[in-house]
Amino acid sequence: MIIKFVPVMVLALFFAGCAAKALPPVEIMFPTRTIDYQKEVKPILDKRCTVCHSCYNSPCQLKLDSFEGADRGGTKRAIYNSSRLSSMDPTRLFTDAQSTAEWREKKFFSVTDSTVSNGLNDSIMIQLLSHKMKNAKSEGEYRSESEDLTCSENGKELGGYLKKHPNNGMPFGFPPLKQDEFDIVAGWLVQGAKGPDAAQQAELMAQKPDDALAVLKWEDFLNQDDPKHAMTARYLYEHLFLAHLKFGTPTNEFYELVRSKTAPGHPLDLIATVRPYDDPGVKRVYYRFRKIYSTIVIKTHMVFNLDDTQLKRFNELFIQPEWLQPPHLMSYATKVSANPFVVFEQIPPRSRYQFLLDNALYTIMTFIHGPVCKGQIALNVIDDHFWVMFMDPDHDLSATNPGFLKLYGDKLRMPIESGSNLGIFSLLTDEHRASAVEFYGARQDLYSSLNYSGLGYESIWKGNRAEDAPMLTVYRHFDSASVHRGALGDLPKTVWVIDYPLLERIYYALVAGFDVYGTSAHQLASRFYMDELRVEAESYFLDFLPPENRREIMQSWYKGVDYEKINYSPSALPAKILFTSNDPKREFVEHVVDSHLLPATGIGFDKVNYLRAGADYSRQPDKLETADDYLRAIRAVSRTGAPFFALVNDSNSNVAYVRIRREKGRDVAFSVVINRWHNNVTFLLKEDKHLDPSRDSADIINGLIGSYPNYFFDVQEKDFPDFIDFLAHFDASQKNTARMVKYGVNRADERLWATYDWFQKRHNEDEPVNGGLFDMNRYYYIAR
Repeated sequence: MIIKFVPVMVLALFFAGCAAKALPPVEIMFPTRTIDYQKEVKPILDKRCTVCHSCYNSPCQLKLDSFEGADRGGTKRAIYNSSRLSSMDPTRLFTDAQSTAEWREKKFFSVTDSTVSNGLNDSIMIQLLSHKMKNAKSEGEYRSESEDLTCSENGKELGGYLKKHPNNGMPFGFPPLKQDEFDIVAGWLVQGAKGPDAAQQAELMAQKPDDALAVLKWEDFLNQDDPKHAMTARYLYEHLFLAHLKFGTPTNEFYELVRSKTAPGHPLDLIATVRPYDDPGVKRVYYRFRKIYSTIVIKTHMVFNLDDTQLKRFNELFIQPEWLQPPHLMSYATKVSANPFVVFEQIPPRSRYQFLLDNALYTIMTFIHGPVCKGQIALNVIDDHFWVMFMDPDHDLSATNPGFLKLYGDKLRMPIESGSNLGIFSLLTDEHRASAVEFYGARQDLYSSLNYSGLGYESIWKGNRAEDAPMLTVYRHFDSASVHRGALGDLPKTVWVIDYPLLERIYYALVAGFDVYGTSAHQLASRFYMDELRVEAESYFLDFLPPENRREIMQSWYKGVDYEKINYSPSALPAKILFTSNDPKREFVEHVVDSHLLPATGIGFDKVNYLRAGADYSRQPDKLETADDYLRAIRAVSRTGAPFFALVNDSNSNVAYVRIRREKGRDVAFSVVINRWHNNVTFLLKEDKHLDPSRDSADIINGLIGSYPNYFFDVQEKDFPDFIDFLAHFDASQKNTARMVKYGVNRADERLWATYDWFQKRHNEDEPVNGGLFDMNRYYYIAR
């Protein structure tokens, strides 16, 4: 639960708090039956509370996606602290403490305990919910993830807070619960806020028969005694520790891969380390599967399939090939384990790279979603929209010449080897960033010396199987991002080409080695290191283009910054491809998508948003018969500089969901994604000074993408022409403000929850495996 402080008012609030009184207990009609948490309470908490209280960005670390989280409660300790000089102890639910008593020792306080009884309740949860019922109107700004927030630990603190902020009950800045919803939660609280009974808890934790058989098979594979299997398992674990693993069964249940002190067949004894490559502290590690029974939220839902086909593939990649060295176990010493190019040197780099390519969508998703649920500082290292391609393994010199990685292994060290307590003065020398620049230069020299005629289309990975993702789209939504298979949107400003050393370093520097609980210097070092990796990825794309165009294009991507200051190292490669147009970037991309990628992947250009050279935005469709017709109608009025998208340029206005209520047939649901134009992304602060709103664009994407919707639009089919006119001629006039109210659903609008429920239900229908609960923490913050 959130208590909001403005720093300059802290002293005044302190004195006000001294005189504050606890709120009187809430009188509750004692239920005539036992309220069932699992069947009655949890569904309400999920759709009205978990939508903001999950992951690291849960206000007050109050996670309500499971009973264990509700029972743990909240804390005043903030995970996100930009001034932290020493790392904090991790507080991962289900990992860093195993009982309520242990969480109390870690300074978590209850939000469900009451000091009164006999039909009265004064728990923090009931007070905040009840206060909202009595003060339903939300007014002003609601920024639930602001860094100037604190949390009420007791009734007296809460009373002082709500006296000063009478509109800040829960749900925060949204409409209150319905009366019947409130009565169920209140009844549960007054009955003692009990969780699932023994039978329900056993069912939650139990593996379905099909999954249980799969677990036995996979645990057998991962826990064989020989060094080859052991090092393969270690590599797989370090890349899958964040995955939601789904076996090839119809259960649609998910598991996580963990390290345990105990062997399969025995109760799991979790090894809780900050990073997956940290020293486990035991002689023998066992890899085990733990069922996930918390509510699935989309922002952390990264599905990885473990079926028979995958098991066969792992054997083909890791077990059957001859390794570069006799298989042997490796140390967990920090300088070794934090460098995958050293610890896994014995495994052929071709095998490692092919594993990452086979799972390219998941691999990039870990970077885009990753262990961080709040990340403007982390995400302003990338542009708002770009495409990703990969070097083909047969033409990646690090895979075909493993000696190169060994020769330059020291230059592949990353900031993560310094751990979580990196000091701020370490950033002044930043040896790892300098090493990255040296490796990049050596890599460019190697390619120039061995590719005498340059790089052709054959050097781009086309995919091997229908399910492969040889091309990806990344959208940044200010402080969140999403990654998608294929080429979505119009031609982006930048394109990345990634090879094996780059992909592995992105993963370890930004995912496996990143500690959200680490010092500010640790986090900044990771961010600065990623600056170098981004430039590498962009320049590897430019290496395919004519030499005379490379510097000019790179400079256009970094307006206002000399390209030499970003450590750009253009290769001496000639252009193997004979370009025939004056736009080689477009020509290259169009050839790759149209003629190079494996046709079985089905990857082509986005038919709604992509414009060929010389093409103009389509006109309004004559008829609105299909879902694509509605998308094209919106696209027709969303050209760069369109009034609505130019004026609605707040950082909290990046992705909107639109529903068109059709009179016949299925309603249309799509996303409007705003791409903010950055003159460059070399900044750390003051992002607005690097934006050019006149060049902002919008992509209209079928379905619901992203994890954090910023706004909902709900339009009747008969009103669609007026909605189009509204978008095309939007201004700040009273007339258009009224139209905004008609179609847009403000956070204070009484339609908000019904609208959210519809979009969530639609998403669940469209994405039964990869879908999850949307997060409402970043819904547009102004309540009217």
